[in-house]
Formats: sequence, C-alpha cells, structure tokens
Amino acid sequence: MKRFVWILAALAAALLTADAQQQPEFSGKVEKAGDLPVIAVPNFNGAGAAQPLMTAFNQTLWDDVAGSGVLKVAPKTLYPQGIPQQPSDFRRSAPASVEPRSKHGEMVAAPSGGGYWMSDWSKPPASAGYLAFGYAAEQNGVLMLFGNLFDLSRDTPANAQMIGKRYLATSADEKGARQMAHEFAADIVTMFGGKSLVGTHIYYVHQASFGAPKEIWVMDPDGQNQRPVTHFSSLSIEPSVAPDGTRIAFTSYAKGSPAIFVFSVDPVRDLRFYNQTASMNGQPSFTPDGKQVVYSSSAGRCCRIFIAGLDGRGFRPITSVGSLDAEPKVNPKTGSSIVFSSGRSGPEQIYMMNMDGADLERLTDGTGEASNPSWHPGGQAIAYAWTRGYAQGNFNIFTMDVVSRQYLQLTHDQGRNEDPSWAPDGAHLAFMSNRTGRSQIWRMLADGTAQQQLTRDGLNFSPAWGM
Repeated sequence: MKRFVWILAALAAALLTADAQQQPEFSGKVEKAGDLPVIAVPNFNGAGAAQPLMTAFNQTLWDDVAGSGVLKVAPKTLYPQGIPQQPSDFRRSAPASVEPRSKHGEMVAAPSGGGYWMSDWSKPPASAGYLAFGYAAEQNGVLMLFGNLFDLSRDTPANAQMIGKRYLATSADEKGARQMAHEFAADIVTMFGGKSLVGTHIYYVHQASFGAPKEIWVMDPDGQNQRPVTHFSSLSIEPSVAPDGTRIAFTSYAKGSPAIFVFSVDPVRDLRFYNQTASMNGQPSFTPDGKQVVYSSSAGRCCRIFIAGLDGRGFRPITSVGSLDAEPKVNPKTGSSIVFSSGRSGPEQIYMMNMDGADLERLTDGTGEASNPSWHPGGQAIAYAWTRGYAQGNFNIFTMDVVSRQYLQLTHDQGRNEDPSWAPDGAHLAFMSNRTGRSQIWRMLADGTAQQQLTRDGLNFSPAWGM
C-alpha cells in the first residue's frame, strides 16, 4: 500500500510541524508490427556547416518514426548503397523483362540502380513501401531541411511524392536539427493516421541525489530539453497537467504541510491555490474543462476526494469520511466519472464512481495492490500499476478496458514500474521504472513495445504527459 504509506507519512510530518509551530477511442488492441506499413529512413546528409548536426537529426528522425506505432522501419543494413537526396536523383527503373528469372536452373538477379531506382527500395532486401529522404543545408546562418516522402508503389517519382517540403530550424545547432527532424517526422506520421507528439511535454519529479530536494521538472517527449519548473528547495511531487497545457498542479511541502499548488507554465507563475484547513491536501488533477481540480484531503478525517475551483475555493467532498481515497482522475472524454485508488476494501485497489460519488465500483479484482490510475484520452481505458502476483513485491504497468475489465500487462520482470501517464496521442505511455537501479522516466507504446529511457541523471518519478 505504497500510496497510503506516503499519505500517512505526510500526515505525521504535518502534525509534527503543527506541534512545533503538507481522443482517439481505445480499442484494446495495438497494431502488430507485421501489419504496419514499412518505411525506409536512410541517413540524411548535410551540406557544409549542416553536416556535423546530422547525427542528432538522423537519430531523432529514426526514433520518432520507429516509435510512432503506425509505421515499421526497415533496418538500415538492408538498404542499397546509394542514397537519393532529392527527387531528381532517381533514374528510370529496369523494364519488367529483366526482373529476376531462372536461367539454366540458376537465378539471375535483377539489375540494380544502386539506390537510385525506386525498385531498389521496394524490392528485397529493403522491401519498403515508403521512403523518407532528403538533405539539410545551412545558408546565411539558417539551417534548413529539404524533406521528401515517396510511395514506392507508384510508377514514377513524379507520382510517388507524398511530401516535398522545406523545413526551417529556429537555430543552427543540434537543437534546431532535432526540431526539423521532429517536424518532418510529424508530417510523415500524420500521413499514416498517427498523431504527432511535437509540442507535448512531460512534467515529472526530479531529485539530484538521495536526500536532495525534489522539484518539478519538464522535458520534451523524447527526453530532450530537461529543465526545472519549481525552485522551492523542498519536496514537490505528483504533477498533473491541465487539458490545454497552460497550467500544472502539484503537491509541495514548501510551506510546511503538504499542500496543492497551481502554476501557469508560460510564464511560470504561482496562481495561488487556496488550501482548505487540513494536515494534508495533495494529488491534484484537472477536470476535462480545466476549470476545476479534484484532489485528496485529510480534512475531517483521512482521506477523502474533494473537488474545488481552480483557485481552491468552493471545495466540497465527493467521497465519504474514513474511506482512505487517493489519486483521483476525471474521465477526460465524458467528465462524468472518476477513477481513484482506495484502501476501503483492504489492500489498495482501483475504483470508479460518478462525479457525485454514486455508482461506486471496484475495477481491479482485489488481488495484490493496484494504484496510479491514468485515463486514456478516449475515456474507455485506464493504465495503472499492479502487483497482481506476476512479479512478487514489484509493480508493473497494466492497461484495462473499464467496460469489459479486460486487462493487458505491459512491463515484465524489469524491476518496479509505476506512475503510468498517457500521451495526448493515446498511443504512448510515460512511466517510472527502477530497472537500471535508480528510478527513471521511460516511455513506450500502448502495447508495451518500443520502451525507451528518457532520463538518466539523478532520480526521476511521477511523469505527467500533457500539451
């Protein structure tokens, strides 16, 4: 019951302080890699000053496309030697009469254009259906990319072009190169029905070392641009993001007892949330309209779920006294139900109820411990952490369809995995794992594949993915 241990510890600390003076619909299925369109993404070259930046560009483009969940990237070891940089580099393919054929019992290989025929990419060994290619250049201090996407099933380069676009970086450095890669990858992914993660952010708790203060930090969805949001030199934890991305809410001990803070993010500014009289107010999250906050409070008796305005005023309880309820999250699609964790039946489990507290039902089956519920943007499924006997003593990440109760285990035999948070695209999850020996933030696709470590310095917890 790790979450309740935290609550009780917070209460004890608060009492000591007082004596001395806290989108897409979820189908339950993920497309298998073998069913996805295959794309070739060879390394891009850069002219002049752009070339030293291409390592960062190529890695970012590859990671974005390969991790999109809508495309399968053909291995680079299967690519032809020649790499086109612009559509005019392609030459006419060999006629059908010289395709591979048997001659005196031996196979005669088809001629190759060395990478400059579309068939060099569409046929074995690459066997790609699509090709992303282009080049970068720097002119008068401006870094630019010429990006192309071809449908290799078409008969000519002129008919094959799906994307032919120029991208400009905001800076002529690695940051600018990654920006262009993100934007080009976003255009590619969109062509196949995916949603771009460009412009989204992951808020999380960062601790420089054991015993150091915990602050709220933010980073890009690929782990770049990690930077602090708070500078309290205190214990600030459990961030959540408003639906429009303009505000974050979190719990902090900055004023003694654990209390709720709401900040704007651009500019970063304390919006002064009123905390009702209680030894602990914490674990805030926003309603779908962004106008209210739900949270857990010890007011009256630990712990109930409350709802209040963005300024903390007009608060009222939703659950009853003595039920030990925590981690409330409002359905982002309907706004009519809440999932939360509770110890009302014994070990911590996941429950769901209406916004007025009616129609309470337990979602998990009572075995093991379950916590950290997070709604899928489509409002039909949740992700959560659960022990359920699959890894004794450790939590793993699961998803569940809240109607059918069907669940899927995403992490296996790799330490403790907690705090899942859905990306706005509904296809990715961020989570915390200590599989490397220290708590770090990871991301993965919604079927548990393409797991990628995002943070490495210090200790990092509680990701919250938002706009």
